[in-house]
Amino acid sequence: MAIILVTGACRGLGYETARQLLAAGHTVYVGARDPQRGRAAVASLASPQAHLVALDVTSDESVAAAAALVRREEGRLDVLVNSAGISGGFVPAEQLTAAHMQSVFDVNVFGAVRTITAFLPLLRETAGAVVNVSSGMGSLGLTTDPDRPESTLASVPYPSSKAALNMLTTQYAKLFPELRFNAVDPGYTATDFNRRRGTQTVAEGAEIIVRLAAAGRKAGTGAFVSRSGPVPW
Repeated sequence: MAIILVTGACRGLGYETARQLLAAGHTVYVGARDPQRGRAAVASLASPQAHLVALDVTSDESVAAAAALVRREEGRLDVLVNSAGISGGFVPAEQLTAAHMQSVFDVNVFGAVRTITAFLPLLRETAGAVVNVSSGMGSLGLTTDPDRPESTLASVPYPSSKAALNMLTTQYAKLFPELRFNAVDPGYTATDFNRRRGTQTVAEGAEIIVRLAAAGRKAGTGAFVSRSGPVPW
């Protein structure tokens, strides 16, 4: 069984991903920016294989401390799931500022860079994997296809951040061919993230994340996939 860390695991897709991985017998580190909410999440998961790790992806110090804790307690990490993310809310394009963009990128993009850099030594020791939780809204192909619902939505911060995360995935996959870097599109899932307006359950949304996290070498690398198959970049 694998040692897996899930960022943003207190609620939504991150929590459900942790729950499903634990049910499959894996050891899961529940990354939580808020320790109190993290303790509540671990208690709710009710598994001896669930472990809390304080982890604020916007803080270099927090991420470094989390990596040190995992090394100290486990001595290895097989999979990093970058699930932490924010929508940034809705800001009219006329009022959008660079500072607002930066706040979204700091979590969705720079946060992934921080965790990958901090946990890379552990992942290289196990020839491990990184699963980046992206979105169909980060796909240039889907958001410009008139037959896809993604093309009917117009926003700047969140889709741009997920497109950037996708590019990180392809570049890391080339830079570290001994590891596995993949991006996933969970689909339009009903979570607090979208005020429960998603068309699929959180269990359905987490399915592809869990599948790649648990796939081992069979997962391949440098892919962008959803439950139904490959997603256009």
